[in-house]
Amino acid sequence: MPTIAEEFDVASDHKAFDLEHRRIINYNIGKYDAAVAKGLARMINLDYAKRKSHVIKWRVMENLDKFLPEFEANFQRRGGKVIWANDAEEANREILNIIQRAGAKTVVKSKSMTTEELGLNEFLESHHIESLETDLGEYIVQLLGQKPYHIVTPAMHLSKENIAELFNQRFGTPIDATPEQLTMKARELLREKYVQADVGITGANFLIADTGSIAITENEGNARLSTSFPKIHIAIAGIEKIIPALSDLGLFWPMLSTHGTGQNLTVYNSILSGPRQPGESDGPEEMYVILLDNGRTDLLAQKDQRQGLYCIRCGACLNACPVYKNIGGHSYNTTYSGPIGSVITPHEQGMKEFKHLSYASSLCGRCTEVCPVKIDIHKMLLLNRRDAVREQLVTKKEQWGWSMFKKAMLNRKWVDFFKGKTKNILLKTFFKKSFGQYRELPKVADQSFTEQWKKQHNEAQ
Repeated sequence: MPTIAEEFDVASDHKAFDLEHRRIINYNIGKYDAAVAKGLARMINLDYAKRKSHVIKWRVMENLDKFLPEFEANFQRRGGKVIWANDAEEANREILNIIQRAGAKTVVKSKSMTTEELGLNEFLESHHIESLETDLGEYIVQLLGQKPYHIVTPAMHLSKENIAELFNQRFGTPIDATPEQLTMKARELLREKYVQADVGITGANFLIADTGSIAITENEGNARLSTSFPKIHIAIAGIEKIIPALSDLGLFWPMLSTHGTGQNLTVYNSILSGPRQPGESDGPEEMYVILLDNGRTDLLAQKDQRQGLYCIRCGACLNACPVYKNIGGHSYNTTYSGPIGSVITPHEQGMKEFKHLSYASSLCGRCTEVCPVKIDIHKMLLLNRRDAVREQLVTKKEQWGWSMFKKAMLNRKWVDFFKGKTKNILLKTFFKKSFGQYRELPKVADQSFTEQWKKQHNEAQ
């Protein structure tokens, strides 16, 4: 049985040399880059906005024990119910209890990476409950039996021709259908589902402490339909999604939209503060918010790395990462892919199983540069590598190799003891396989720099 790290090696090796895959993802990320450049150019002082976002999220993480109860109290005051879940199993069990208590059989879901973290669709299907994704990208990958490819754009790896072929096979639409025609077909299929659904499930982009509200950001209106028609609304959010005040949305909404899609503001922004109140015409009869830990407090306990919890899930670091651009989202085999996924996953799902993700980086620092809340992502990757070594999760071969390398680098005579020809033989013997079958090993010069320096200066004298 291959390990998760071995599966990652095989998948990334395959995707990196799949030219059609690289063409599609680079085309789609290229369009994103152009849109984001325009969006960011409209911001008067981007660096100040980033620093302010960072400070707010820092304040939240340092006082999470105060902000979460404040949110809970304010939300319950308006008739909402808060459920605390330690892990995915507990969250799924609580969701199932709510659904079964209501006698519900159908669920409509709005895009939520947190529910992907729970494996909620598969869990509900195993209990004979229909769970339908209503975000167009999520709906497409659900039809394909796949997981989301990207935090923001779940079907980024597909071309319009791929989607037209899928709809032709499943729904009989023309094989040359345009994106507009495909969207209309999806809308036709989904509209009746909103009316029939017993329960609506969403995520939450932000949890607002001072009003006890959740904020949802979307471009299609499906979240509003998922929260308005069903009698029960369940929102699932990680405990890190808290922001102190409603006024903070004036900063976080534009930062999320510009870094996520290049928009000034996302098309639909909703603030929900509980179930339908007396005199209100729409909204659910019952509303629950499930606050999910699932390893987040383990990351919170890491003082050096807890800033990974500042993430607002904009996806900017994925689009900037040269590794992600070549191997794509599915290769990571995690809910959160790309640089930020490589930072948080080892802490949330186990360093032993996922330490390899922190090595799948060029450490170019581009992810840190584009982050809207100034998470020092590439430094976090280095700290994860440090932790893996401290916890002795690396092989003996690797430990011995680096120990010898360190000794050699600290002693010039050791470096110069072996000549270039011998060093090249050692490289071919011990490192050819790990360097990759598509790359040539670097060739060491016949003489070291020290020897060349001495020779040149002696000749000059």
